[in-house]
Amino acid sequence: MKSTVEHLSPTRVRINVEVPFDELKPNFDRAYKALAQQVRIPGFRPGKAPARVLESRIGRGPVLDEVVNEAVPEKYLEAVNSSEVRTLGRPDIEVTKLEDGEQLAFKAEVDVRPEITVPAFGELTVSVDDVEVTEEEVTEQLDALRARFGTLTGVDRPAQQGDFVSIDLSATVDGQEVEDAKTSGLSYEIGSGQLVEGIDDALIGASAGETKTFTTKLVAGEHAGRDAEVTVKLNSVKERQLPEADDEFAQMASEFDTIDELVNDLRERLSRVKKMQQGVQARDKVLDALLESTEIPVPEKVLESEIEVRVHDAIHPFDHDEKRFEEWLEQQGKTREEFDNETREEAEKAVRSQLLLDTIADAEGITVSDNELTERIIYQAQRFGMSPDQFVQQAQQAGQLGAIFAEVRRGKALFSVVRQATVTDASGNTLDMDELFGTQQEDSSEGEQSSGEAESSESGESSKAE
Repeated sequence: MKSTVEHLSPTRVRINVEVPFDELKPNFDRAYKALAQQVRIPGFRPGKAPARVLESRIGRGPVLDEVVNEAVPEKYLEAVNSSEVRTLGRPDIEVTKLEDGEQLAFKAEVDVRPEITVPAFGELTVSVDDVEVTEEEVTEQLDALRARFGTLTGVDRPAQQGDFVSIDLSATVDGQEVEDAKTSGLSYEIGSGQLVEGIDDALIGASAGETKTFTTKLVAGEHAGRDAEVTVKLNSVKERQLPEADDEFAQMASEFDTIDELVNDLRERLSRVKKMQQGVQARDKVLDALLESTEIPVPEKVLESEIEVRVHDAIHPFDHDEKRFEEWLEQQGKTREEFDNETREEAEKAVRSQLLLDTIADAEGITVSDNELTERIIYQAQRFGMSPDQFVQQAQQAGQLGAIFAEVRRGKALFSVVRQATVTDASGNTLDMDELFGTQQEDSSEGEQSSGEAESSESGESSKAE
């Protein structure tokens, strides 16, 4: 077999392959065997007819088709493996010559990883926010903790912001009842924003026993994006009474004896969360600085595929109904054109980031251990509410285990750069990245876990509340 590579652009090549027919004998043998199983020939058991008898029955064409269909992908992979190109995505293949008994020739155009020259990591400088905990933030966390230990008491007055109400809900679209929207005895906190837009305005000022009707756009279900007439009946009103923030409360809600100890603990927790957020910010800003200072050609087919996936995921909740999706966009104050432009920008940044981090991982010799991959799988499984075994099974079926491996490797590559960069806070202090991240990110992924912890830890609540 002979193969050559033509570079069409920094991100695309054409691979030309020529295969002599004598190298295709194993393919012919398998083709005859497969076709013989499909054709009934008198005097021969299934699969046992000689090649010449089989060809006299079905002709040479089906045999050649079978050989080409099997040999081309096989020989394409051989050509790729023998070259220095690193392909991305599926190739566009065209058979250019098929001379029976002589030669099979084809060409394959495919995207490839471009050559990328990365900057000196030690010259990267970024600035992040200071770690500053305000008294207002501490008070907010304390109030949130008090709310968890609060009691609900029925009141004989119109409902107001922050009240807990029991309601019955129903909705119609074009006069037809929406079954998914019908519920009775639903508990709802006014102002929480957990139900449809407009319900708070309808409930505030209403008294138990009253029924209100309002119009809103549904945001989920088969009628997402459609105008609905919603009827809400207010059954009861309760207000939450918070315990006093004193030593007795501290002993009830935490392991501390005094309210001062509890407040100090909340302050320390907030500080730790902000340090984690500071690390996430450093990671993101270093990546942005890398992208800004590095020329990264984008393979068009890879970009188109990334855009397609993102659009599919966005429209999927609307049963891929373009009209309903665009109505929902309009409700969010966005046009389809704006969505498409934003999606393309986000997809391009994602592809550029992947290409850049893969290049860095190669240059830095970064590997992923079994333990690191297992940790990432466990973390992802927890995010989706699945057991690790279930997650692995689904990932295998979807062909995503390789992508998970790649993400862990890219994450390690990014944090190796962050540690070499200069990171200062808003006050001008240079931050110690090893102190900020510890060893956690070296042993896991690209900081997604850290980011998630930073977000989920914002409650800052103490032990008995956890």
